Amino acid sequence: MSDAQISSPGAGGNSVESAAPLIPSIPGEAMQGIAQAASIVALGNMTSRVLGLVREAISAGLFGATGLVSAFGVANIIPRQLYDLLIGGMLNSALVPVFAEYAALKRREELWRIFSVILSLTVVLLAAVVVLLEILSPQLTWLIAGGFEARNRAVTLTLVRVMLPAVIFLNLAGVVTAFLYASRRFLYPALGVAIYNAGIIVAMLALAGRLDIYSLGVGVLGAAILQWVVQLPGLHRVRLTFSLDLHHPGLRRILALYSPIVLGLIISLFQVTIDRRLASGTGDSSIAWMDKATTLVQSAHGLVAVAISTAALPLLAQSSARADWQSYRRTLGLSLRLSLLLIIPIVTALFILAQPTVSFLFEHGEFTSYDTYWTTLALRLYLLGLVFATIDWPLNYAFYARQDTLTPALVGILSVGVYLVIALLLLRPLGMLGLVLADSGKHFSHALVMLGLTHRRLAGLRGQGLPGMVAKAILASVAMGAIMLGLVLALGYTTGAASRGERLLAVALPGVAGLLVYSGLVVWMRMDEALLLYAAIRQRLIGHR
Repeated sequence: MSDAQISSPGAGGNSVESAAPLIPSIPGEAMQGIAQAASIVALGNMTSRVLGLVREAISAGLFGATGLVSAFGVANIIPRQLYDLLIGGMLNSALVPVFAEYAALKRREELWRIFSVILSLTVVLLAAVVVLLEILSPQLTWLIAGGFEARNRAVTLTLVRVMLPAVIFLNLAGVVTAFLYASRRFLYPALGVAIYNAGIIVAMLALAGRLDIYSLGVGVLGAAILQWVVQLPGLHRVRLTFSLDLHHPGLRRILALYSPIVLGLIISLFQVTIDRRLASGTGDSSIAWMDKATTLVQSAHGLVAVAISTAALPLLAQSSARADWQSYRRTLGLSLRLSLLLIIPIVTALFILAQPTVSFLFEHGEFTSYDTYWTTLALRLYLLGLVFATIDWPLNYAFYARQDTLTPALVGILSVGVYLVIALLLLRPLGMLGLVLADSGKHFSHALVMLGLTHRRLAGLRGQGLPGMVAKAILASVAMGAIMLGLVLALGYTTGAASRGERLLAVALPGVAGLLVYSGLVVWMRMDEALLLYAAIRQRLIGHR
């Protein structure tokens, strides 16, 4: 297919538009729509990620990086992966595109009807799934935690049984989130994201003295319920009915979109299970170290890729529904430019400040300088894949918006194969760190293939100003990094011996200096994406037009 054409979903490659020359700009209304929506999602994600870091800091102080913490990390996989496999897998790939199409075509009553069907089926089916998995929980525990010693396996089993009911509420919250996203109502989902970690923190502080590590399991269950409840006010004008209409055309379309995704998700679940199983055999603390590092990486990823892609998805889906391919490509290009503009300096800063950041957040109570050392190593190796994971999200969502879920699923299977090859090659010589490198390799391979497919099949990148913007962002990040590294060396930071105040200074001073340098260079180089983003967010915050 030529770069000047784009095929309609299911059209067998027929051209639906001969593209006019593209310019990297986007209409001000659309720019503001994405930026303002992204600012709401980012605020919710930022609050959630900050609370997540607080949660991990409290957990580190109370429980350290022991086998009990690793047991919780393994047990927590089951509700999270079941959510990803079910509604989480449908949310952006099927639910939002289908809901958004009903919304774009002003078919409100039909939107409410399909929303009711999905909610009803979620309750009925997941109640049965949870009962079945409670019965099979010993086998599940052996599968994911077989490398643990007997005591930690027993703790994992109890935590699995406590947290399994959270699956129902996580998925109910996901359905509501999809409906609100498709309606371009982002506030309540943002609150739901933030409340999740808050619920775990409250449970930990209130119950740790009596329930020890099990307080985390109770917290996950309570937090899942809160995440669902807090979004319900967003539905106050929606007429809901209990319906198990298996013949609704919207349900058939959602299932058709989800069918390719589920294969990729099963493969991904297999990869996560293998990852945890292999990691459980590399030492009691390995999973705890990996989870602490992952929390920091996911915080950056959530603030950038998740926020921007989530805000852009309804616009992409609605542009696809109207066959407005010029708007579609511009929205995609803008999403990628904004994502890279933000993630490149974040990766640079976090790589330089990895040790003082880990030490400041986690090194107290039962979490030692030895734990800081290994968590820092894991963090830096995870960061190698963060830019590519960030690129992946807008690209995947671009395919989802056109109701093509097969392509990202097949690419996902390929990337899991890359993970397995690297993991098996590096596990013996590098242990836990080999698994971390394999994860980064998976993100690299996935992004590389998706970039090629996007350029070839969607003509979505040519003319969008990406090379120039990336070059400027890298130059600004290198200058920022040099200043930050100089300050870190000048402060003479050492872990362990430094007070909490000194550790905070070791993070804050280079961090603030780096932010000022990068921001100044972005303005000096006249990077329009940053200026427009600032203007749109400022307008959102102060309410001026």
